[in-house]
Amino acid sequence: MTETSMTETSLPAVDRPQPKPWIAAIHPYVPGKSTGTDGKVLIKLSANENPLGTSPLAEAARHVAGDQARYPDPDSVALRTALGALHAIAPDRIVMGTGSDELLNLAAQAFAGPGDEVLYVRYGFSVYDIAARRCGAAPVVAPDRDYGTDVDALLAAVTPATRVVFLANPNNPTGSYIGRDAVARLHAGLRSDILLVIDQAYAEYVAPGDDDGALDLAARAANVLVTRTFSKIYGLAGERVGWATGDAALIDMLGRIRGPFNLSLSAQATALAAVGDQDFVLRSRDHNARERARFAAAIAALGNHGLRPLPSEANFVLIEFGGALSAEAAYRALMDHGYITRWLPGQGLPQCLRITIGTAEQMDHIAGVLARLAGEAA
Repeated sequence: MTETSMTETSLPAVDRPQPKPWIAAIHPYVPGKSTGTDGKVLIKLSANENPLGTSPLAEAARHVAGDQARYPDPDSVALRTALGALHAIAPDRIVMGTGSDELLNLAAQAFAGPGDEVLYVRYGFSVYDIAARRCGAAPVVAPDRDYGTDVDALLAAVTPATRVVFLANPNNPTGSYIGRDAVARLHAGLRSDILLVIDQAYAEYVAPGDDDGALDLAARAANVLVTRTFSKIYGLAGERVGWATGDAALIDMLGRIRGPFNLSLSAQATALAAVGDQDFVLRSRDHNARERARFAAAIAALGNHGLRPLPSEANFVLIEFGGALSAEAAYRALMDHGYITRWLPGQGLPQCLRITIGTAEQMDHIAGVLARLAGEAA
């Protein structure tokens, strides 16, 4: 049979394996880019990575991770024990994931399905939509309040079909944050059969005195799951390490369906060493707070040109462009100056740029470029 005749006799689409309609409706997650449109490698301020890199202790541990011919500890016992000691949590109330993304998906999969609803706030983390659709549930989006979480709007959007509520705090991509009282009020307003997932990927960037109480809530409530990651302040994005804590029954359910051996030898070794270097975490938090404040002030000074930095408790600033200079134009101009940031039309934010906090020099340069562009556009 010739190649042409084989093509002509290919099976029609209806005779091929067909995905479930809720899977076909998923828009793939789009990660932050590291290159420009011409393929040139740029300074990457698009993925909220730690500009200080990785703890030296964690970096050293990568090279002595163990015998790569052997499977890793399937339960990450040493790492869970270290996390438990750091946060005063019993290790059996901690489950590890391949990044917190795996755990967010597992939470939806374990407690929602066809006919159910998964609720989150507008401009929430894009993985929530994927997690909902992946298990056949319907994603429901509550209105925001100036790009942030509106507790009343979330509670008003709850229906008898609601099974999971996702709350990113601080929120990605906006940087918004709600405090302890608001989190407690949200939880109190939910039925006991609704799982509240508090995604704390950026929690370590929040000043300790401003803690939202999520870990305390997870320790005493049967329907609260808190997720965290090593990808941000710990500087281990490449190792894919996340963890979650909550009621023992919640942790048991996620443990049943997580991937076996989901953390590699290297991931466990580097994360364990990173937990032991809290000085690095403190330096990273201090650097971020200082440079974020300086950068936000520089952008706020451009308010007469329509630029507004949104309040952020994370390691990035979302800038709203409301004047002659558009977010797209700024995004492309910053690429010309060697930086890749995050323009967000795919998340309903074409008027905004999300910029990761980098070094002091990088943030000064970017602020200067934006000031010059805004002045020229006026």
